[in-house]
Amino acid sequence: MSFKYTPNTLKKLEELFEEARYIIRYEKGNFNSGYCILEERRVVVINKFFNVEGRINALVEILQGITVKEEELSTEMLKWYKQLKSDTDFKEGTPVQTQMDI
Repeated sequence: MSFKYTPNTLKKLEELFEEARYIIRYEKGNFNSGYCILEERRVVVINKFFNVEGRINALVEILQGITVKEEELSTEMLKWYKQLKSDTDFKEGTPVQTQMDI
């Protein structure tokens, strides 16, 4: 599955994380990878200076490393999540660019 790097795609990814009971925060920080995951609190902190493409890439990369309970997702989100999951880049764990030149 290929998707466009648009604010709408970003919003859809944010909704997916919300349904998976993760909180996304955009904050200023010194993150080596551009993001930080607090797994026990289910909080994802992403560098607020990332543009839309950088935020989407970071969320997709994070999605590879977290466990999402599919039964918590709505029908539409579950379908989209499975499409993301079946994507070859997502499945193989190919690194996604998360560092942006600012």
